[in-house]
Amino acid sequence: MTSREAYIALNMMDRLGPVRVRALAEHLGSVESIFDAPANLLMQVQGIGPEVARRVVEQRDEIGADREIARAGKLGLRIVTPVDTEYPEWLKTIYDPPLALYVKGNIESKDRHAVAIVGTRRPTHYGSMVADRLSYQLARVGFTVVSGLARGVDTVAHKGALKAKGRTLAVLGSAQDCLYPPENAELAEAIAESGAVISEYPLGREPDRTTFPYRNRVVSGLSMGVVVVEAGMGSGALHTADQAGEQGRIVFAVPGRIDVPAARGCHRLLKSGARLVEDVDDILQELEYLIPPDKKEKAQQMDPRPRVQLTKEEQAVVKALWDGEMDVDTMTRRVGLQAAQLNSLLIGLEMKRVVRMLPGRRIELAEGVRSAS
Repeated sequence: MTSREAYIALNMMDRLGPVRVRALAEHLGSVESIFDAPANLLMQVQGIGPEVARRVVEQRDEIGADREIARAGKLGLRIVTPVDTEYPEWLKTIYDPPLALYVKGNIESKDRHAVAIVGTRRPTHYGSMVADRLSYQLARVGFTVVSGLARGVDTVAHKGALKAKGRTLAVLGSAQDCLYPPENAELAEAIAESGAVISEYPLGREPDRTTFPYRNRVVSGLSMGVVVVEAGMGSGALHTADQAGEQGRIVFAVPGRIDVPAARGCHRLLKSGARLVEDVDDILQELEYLIPPDKKEKAQQMDPRPRVQLTKEEQAVVKALWDGEMDVDTMTRRVGLQAAQLNSLLIGLEMKRVVRMLPGRRIELAEGVRSAS
């Protein structure tokens, strides 16, 4: 048995994991030795009690790496282990790197310049807009965008990178043949064409409440920094950010409105020392030395303002301000809206950084909006 086959087989065993396998390999001399050692020798390793040793001995005669490799090949997957050159070097630096990665697409050396964008599964319009803009801009300047293919911010982040014709990596919380959520199957195919869809779970592993938190360490482990865009206090995105901090990665957070529950997690991160992100420049400044040289000029020329899709009513407000600033009462008459409706629109446009509120209940377009219209 080769080291590669041993890693694949060990990854398929229950009661084991990266930390226990590392301890066993260090004690026995290699990962292959785990398949020959008797139970009493396995039990000499810290963390390996009688029950775990018994299960290892039982499973190693039942599990075949060759069968798994063949099944993966039929699905268009490659299994990448720590002894393979494609295995990301950045991921090897974390405490518990995966024993195997099931990959659809390609992991490239330039993917070491990666930033993760994660957040709530139910983003506001503002959250979706920011995630889209940040992922698009990061991909344009040469960064690989990493996320988890979940609904909400993850989906927006992957699509933003694809829209920029850049690279993106999706880390699944399930096996490749049990893709979740199922409606993202087409998106996963698109990602595989210009990046990779990755899972550490053996074929047939359905997602559950344990698989998603466990995969979060891979999302952060593949990245130099993690950007959180909207996250409630119980959001898995906060777990990813915590993992990033433990792994020595930079944690970024996008602020939101104080009355929006999805902003509370980001505000908690900011209070704990996360870098504030108002536009992509805040990320680029932290990672400036890692931007590929041929992309730096493009980054400097890039408009950092999020480009937003406006409703018909919002467009009417913007057009009314083309001729200059205006007070709220005049605006109400100009666009034919009720005062309460206009106030709500103005709050949203201010959050999108399209308009600015001035003293005396006056409004103007934010800097540069008119020239970009």
